[in-house]
Amino acid sequence: MNDHEHGSAAPAAWLVMNRPRLPSSGRALDVECGRGRNAVWLAQQGFATTAIDREPSVVAALDARARREGLPLTALAMDLESVVGVTLGEGAYDVVVEVHYLHRSLFPALLAALRPGGVLVYETFTVAQAARGRPTNPAFLLEPGELPRLVAPLAVVAAREGDYEGRMVSSVVAVRQA
Repeated sequence: MNDHEHGSAAPAAWLVMNRPRLPSSGRALDVECGRGRNAVWLAQQGFATTAIDREPSVVAALDARARREGLPLTALAMDLESVVGVTLGEGAYDVVVEVHYLHRSLFPALLAALRPGGVLVYETFTVAQAARGRPTNPAFLLEPGELPRLVAPLAVVAAREGDYEGRMVSSVVAVRQA
């Protein structure tokens, strides 16, 4: 589940509240961006932003919006689950964001994409969310305490797990050491 299922255009609260932990500028990557609410916000914050999603129509709409609004945002269509050994670039980004999406085998690529000092902002659903509705597939739900382990060896500088904005989620902000 990602932003395709969400009508809200507001960026993720976890991302916005952690803006002070992000660099003032640089390159950002929004993975499985959906309609692009977080990518647009990052671009509005001055980040040269790359947004990736598997849906070409969503990517085209986001790309058109970025051009129309003059945002420093490039949207790319890419199915990250069909590529074995996917790479998102080595040390290419100052910020990597992933919200409401979980593909465990993608973590090595996410971590490698960060520059030294780069920040990962990650939030997705926990197994407790299944009792409330979607998603229910365990492949897309974190176990208690799993997210900080998945982002190791990054240094977790902020974390939460529980009921936030009416959803059962686990969230981290983690930094790649210089």
